[in-house]
Amino acid sequence: MLMATYIMLARFTQQGIQHIKDSPNRIDAGKQAFQSMGAELKEFYLVSGQYDIVTIFEAPDDETMAKVLLALGSKGNVHTETLRAFSEDAYVKMISELP
Repeated sequence: MLMATYIMLARFTQQGIQHIKDSPNRIDAGKQAFQSMGAELKEFYLVSGQYDIVTIFEAPDDETMAKVLLALGSKGNVHTETLRAFSEDAYVKMISELP
């Protein structure tokens, strides 16, 4: 099955930062939760700037992506913003199909 790629930008909530030492365990639990819903967390980055975390994940469709993010958000440790990402090959194909 072809999976769609998503980029998730996240900021720690007050709860998330208060329990920051638990975050490595939360990453592992998140990976398992993603898998249980048919998605896969591909990459995780701690970043500086406007966001605290950037992840790249794949899901079979937008509905699965939404379920994953709702489950993640319900834990109360991060606020997220998610972007649908297209590979360079997909971009080139889209452009080639323009009228």
